[in-house]
Amino acid sequence: MTQDVRLEQLTEWVCSLPGWEHSLLEPASADASFRRYFRVRGTEGTAICMDAPPDKENIAPFIDITRRLEATGVHVPAILAQNLLDGFLLLEDLGSTHFLSLLGPENVKDLYADALLALLQIQQADCDHLPAYNERLLRTEMQLMPEWFLKTHLGFSDDEIPHELVSHTFENLIESAVGQPVAFVHRDYHSRNLMITQENSPGIIDYQDAVIGPATYDLVSLLRDCYVVWPQSQVEWWVECFRKEAISSGVLPPVDQHSFQRWFDLMGLQRHIKVLGIFSRLNHRDDKPGYLNDLPLVLSYVLEIGSKYPETSELVEWMNKAGIPQRIGTISIPA
Repeated sequence: MTQDVRLEQLTEWVCSLPGWEHSLLEPASADASFRRYFRVRGTEGTAICMDAPPDKENIAPFIDITRRLEATGVHVPAILAQNLLDGFLLLEDLGSTHFLSLLGPENVKDLYADALLALLQIQQADCDHLPAYNERLLRTEMQLMPEWFLKTHLGFSDDEIPHELVSHTFENLIESAVGQPVAFVHRDYHSRNLMITQENSPGIIDYQDAVIGPATYDLVSLLRDCYVVWPQSQVEWWVECFRKEAISSGVLPPVDQHSFQRWFDLMGLQRHIKVLGIFSRLNHRDDKPGYLNDLPLVLSYVLEIGSKYPETSELVEWMNKAGIPQRIGTISIPA
């Protein structure tokens, strides 16, 4: 059996902390990065350890963003101890029940009401010196799709891909994104990163990549989640409720319903095009095949929403003619 040196170092560090001397560590979760999480059980109760190898992950942004979000009043894990040199953090345990595990028609409105309220608070967080979600980053993200989804995953040759059409579509989506008002962006605000907690729910995790960027980005991450789908009419109702509240709270300038819905839809297309590439890369490069199960839903968003807008309809038409839906399977999005 291969020796887990970092786990041994992490255990030694935790047990050196006052009140945690005889702690036991057990796996809690992993994510799409190189970070690992362990649940610590000791005389002080339970906590979560983050293991972020310094040569692959930088925990300073996580600490910085935690402080910014704490100031808004949302529930993020309190930092109980830190070891910057080795890449270890001891965090408040927000439990193991995320939204996705309990979401259903009977409770989704209540859970999403909490999530949308928290999002309004997040969007008012301090954005000073945050990286900008700019044209370069938006473009770089979408370029993962032809490289990893079309070529690597589906086996298209370079000559089979309509690069000019792809590039033109990407530029249209970038233009819409950068034309929006900006706000603090969590960047992965969805059902697996929202924890159900007894107080001040939801508990919010996985925010270390926060940026300042388009005001609809986190909203579309939540409402057009890559892991769960809701009827279009319900999504549009949530979008309109959020628009009104955001204008009232000063997060958004006055913007009409049609313009905001268009921003939301095109922002979702940017995100889902990117995710097609990311999920494919996680499988082929990082040996994490589980994300392939979610490709059909993500592609369905691209095809359904993309067909409604002239900026994206030609790319959708090509994808349909190329047989991409049949090659990975798609699901029907409820009306």
